[in-house]
Amino acid sequence: MSIRRLPSHLVNRIAAGEVVERPASALKELVENAIDSGATRVAVVLAAGGVERIEVADDGCGMTPGEIALALERHATSKLPDDAIEAVQTLGFRGEALPSIASVARLTIESRRRGAEGWARTVDNGTVERDGPAALPPGTRVVVEGLFARVPARRKFLRSPRSEYASCLDVVKRLAMARPDIAFAVEHDGRRVLAVPAAEGRPGRVAALTDRALADNSVAVDLERDGHVLGGVAGLPTFHRGVADHQYLFVNGRPVRDRLLIGAIRGAYAEMMPRDRHAVVALFLDVPASEVDVNVHPAKTEVRFRDPALVRGMIVSGLRRALDAAGHRVAHSAPADIGALWRPEPVAAGAAPAFGFDAAPMAAPSPGGTLLREQRTTFLTPPPQARAEASWAPPPERDDYPLGAARGQVNKTYIVAEAQDGLVLVDQHAAHERLVLERMRAALAGGRVASQALLIPEVVELDEPACDRLEARADELAEFGLELERFGARAILVRAAPALLGSGDPTALVTDLADELAAYDEALSLRERLDAVAGTMACHGSVRAGRALSLAEMNALLREMEATPHSGQCNHGRPTWVKLDFPDIEKLFARR
Repeated sequence: MSIRRLPSHLVNRIAAGEVVERPASALKELVENAIDSGATRVAVVLAAGGVERIEVADDGCGMTPGEIALALERHATSKLPDDAIEAVQTLGFRGEALPSIASVARLTIESRRRGAEGWARTVDNGTVERDGPAALPPGTRVVVEGLFARVPARRKFLRSPRSEYASCLDVVKRLAMARPDIAFAVEHDGRRVLAVPAAEGRPGRVAALTDRALADNSVAVDLERDGHVLGGVAGLPTFHRGVADHQYLFVNGRPVRDRLLIGAIRGAYAEMMPRDRHAVVALFLDVPASEVDVNVHPAKTEVRFRDPALVRGMIVSGLRRALDAAGHRVAHSAPADIGALWRPEPVAAGAAPAFGFDAAPMAAPSPGGTLLREQRTTFLTPPPQARAEASWAPPPERDDYPLGAARGQVNKTYIVAEAQDGLVLVDQHAAHERLVLERMRAALAGGRVASQALLIPEVVELDEPACDRLEARADELAEFGLELERFGARAILVRAAPALLGSGDPTALVTDLADELAAYDEALSLRERLDAVAGTMACHGSVRAGRALSLAEMNALLREMEATPHSGQCNHGRPTWVKLDFPDIEKLFARR
């Protein structure tokens, strides 16, 4: 079998398989070209989810007829003025997108430079059909029609038009977040579905493209370290989603999907969110061009960092610092259908009241706290599960504290407090669970983690590379209370474990740690494991539901919640308090 050169049209189709997987990937390349051209407005028109038609128009610098012809050749680009590919500053740079798209669709490029005549060129599945003048305003318009129409093996793997449209819209949203200085518009099947004007800041643009409630339920992220700058917005732990499609990550203005960054977000929100929920974040990481490699995959959605440990630690620190500043804030309120839960039970005509007292009034307590005269109380139904107590000290004013002043306890589980603008209900167990955990974390931060020597050292058998990774981190792991020693080629000897783990399983800990070191090459997972153990201990050491509290204890709990970060959710991510505004209470009684 002899070796031959592949024809150019076949080379383009092979490249198209890497660059143009679906309409969304073709749209991404076209919008990135529009952004790189210096456009201030980008308009996108889609038909049938982009399968039948994709049109991208911009008011950028435009191209001459010669540049249009050159742009349709492989590896021809204006974005690399020299050979320094490691210093690329634009979104595109490979010079593969346009010829790849033109090899599997009908592609028309119309462009005009300011002060010059417009020109158009049409290429149908690799064959030039038209090349001549065109009338259009300064800028560029690219139209892609019949994607994969002549490649049935590829077209049959496309999803439904609705699914393809959703992917296209997600692509535009991500690029629009990265460039709030550019106005974006999207039209699908004749209907305007997105229109965002140019804005000054990223938080407003992110909220406009995700959920407008994010603006009121998020914190700003701002951190700089060793020339790396991290910014963006992060939703409160109680403002979460069932899927991770609202996590937007950008590196030097480029939307990316990186396992390292996603893992860092999950680590930052650990012990603050249910395991099956996902944070809403938009993070913008700006790093020196020499510290990141964007030439990893033709789709340019993956990057490789020179110092991944620095990047991951920076994201975790930046997010946790911002969430710490949120204090006791939560992102939820009483459900919209709360009225349905407060419907009064129907009362039949002539029925006795739900409960009543004897006619004789109850005597007031004496200053010593004993009753001068007792009266028997008769309940026709079981009494309410609430507790009130006499107090000669005046109750605290509700206006003095964000979570209000405690007024009582319901079912020995929920604290009822009156705030300036509503009624606050606090789950005493969930709230105290978080407070105990934060105390333990503060104690851990005071120095080296205490270790507990094992009576009989445990041998953990692993493969040799895993043992090498653990041995290289032995000194660092010892600071966490985990003392390891190499025991042959494929085994690790555990001499001591963190005292916080108690009678935990050292084998499982070391095995999981070795796996995560392979993924991230750092020992942050042990901190996270200690956090999980501390969370479990806090759960067992906190005030349990069913315990009666005095007013002083209730108010002390409320005051500590106001001063403790993350107190709006327990260690498992459940809310610790909810508020029912006074207007909502008035609606329950038809006063509004």
